[in-house]
Amino acid sequence: MRILIIVRTTLYTSPGGDTTQILMTVKYLRQLGINIDIKYTDEVIDYNSYDLIHFFNIIRPDDIIPHIKNDIPFLISTIFVDYSEYEIANRTGVTRYVFDNLTLGQIEYLKAIARWIFNGDKIKTIRYLFNGHKASIQYISKKASILLPNSHHEYQRLIKYTKVPSPYYKIVNAIDPDIFNNSVEANANYHNHIICVGRIEGRKNQLNLIKALINSKFELTIIGKPSPNHHAYYQECLRLANTGTNVHFVNQIDHEELVKIYKAARVHVLASWFETTGLSSLEAGVMNCNIVVTKKGDTEEYFNDMAYYCDPADINSIYTAVVKAYNEPVNKILSEYIVTNYTWMNAAVQTLQAYSSILKNN
Repeated sequence: MRILIIVRTTLYTSPGGDTTQILMTVKYLRQLGINIDIKYTDEVIDYNSYDLIHFFNIIRPDDIIPHIKNDIPFLISTIFVDYSEYEIANRTGVTRYVFDNLTLGQIEYLKAIARWIFNGDKIKTIRYLFNGHKASIQYISKKASILLPNSHHEYQRLIKYTKVPSPYYKIVNAIDPDIFNNSVEANANYHNHIICVGRIEGRKNQLNLIKALINSKFELTIIGKPSPNHHAYYQECLRLANTGTNVHFVNQIDHEELVKIYKAARVHVLASWFETTGLSSLEAGVMNCNIVVTKKGDTEEYFNDMAYYCDPADINSIYTAVVKAYNEPVNKILSEYIVTNYTWMNAAVQTLQAYSSILKNN
């Protein structure tokens, strides 16, 4: 079995949750004996060397369409997000007016065109340019052998959007127990801190988190680097943080150091405008942080009643959830639940089952 994984060109230069999902999936599939190559979407590829193609991010259809013109079956880890509420609520001026009157597909199409014009991200296929965003996703969904959402809720949201029922396997988001385990020594500098791990950008909502906790009794540490197109947002976060003494920033660090901070911290907050899961919430939870998560997205399917939920638009809601999470004992059940259900080996086994089912029928 030879598998080709095709990824966005910015997978490493602008790392996100999909970066971790891809690299960890590959790591553990290789441990299961699967031959896998990773190629960028703009590379010239000899498709005949492979039995199956695996894509990620159906929300970026222009990265996928150029590679499905052959007879090799393919499947997609959909990572289907919906940032439209954020786009509408947080844009200003003319942009706010435009986004108020556009659908999710139209918003994503404009963003793709903007990345082409301002960032140099090429439009790779005429089909996307002329058919638009939603029609392109529908086209891919119809041709895919299987969709691989991270939750049943994500699949239902995607099908509601595309109106294209497709076979699917749920593939969990996960943690790597080789790294995230309690054998590490805690970094005492972050004892009982409130932490937030993730790229600094409007969708992750660090600014409202700072507003909720600035000059409170809590020490808040935000870990991550700003997204390429969100430096103004990052500067706004820094300006607000500088009006108090309890908000700290740590640039992106490797997992070996991050796990020591998780172990020392008391609460992890991901008050995003949308999360399919939130990998850092899983990582923090397995390291015995109580977790505060957004109500927006698929988080409840993962965390049930083991998390503290907040409304990202409501600063008081964020503050109240943090206070509750801080004052409650550590939820040991959450850590055990994550180790049992949400490891990358589990995800790799589920992915291999999907591969096998496709190749069996082809």
